[in-house]
Amino acid sequence: MMAEIVISSVVVLVSAMSVIMIGIVQYRSKDPVGFWSGKKPPKKEQITDVKAYNQKHGLMWILLGVGFILCFVCGLLFGGIIARYSCMIEVIGGLLAMIVYHQKLDRMYYKKDGGK
Repeated sequence: MMAEIVISSVVVLVSAMSVIMIGIVQYRSKDPVGFWSGKKPPKKEQITDVKAYNQKHGLMWILLGVGFILCFVCGLLFGGIIARYSCMIEVIGGLLAMIVYHQKLDRMYYKKDGGK
């Protein structure tokens, strides 16, 4: 039982820290950041406030990573099955929320004329 907790904790921490580091890099970026894999990020001319756009995208990733850790820790307190389900809900729900929030940020920060 103890080896199970140690191994799963290491996997969760490595995964969550990777997501948090993506958020930190995006939060500090001077150039507009991207969200979708394979889609090029917008150009500076297309965004009204690059700093706010990047910070909100970065916070989005940081919150996903922190939420993943919190769900895992809370799940450990109540048992392994709850840890599994709460982490699955966090990841799936978190990713869906991130998609919706990214689209909202695009509507908020993209220039109306497309940066022309």
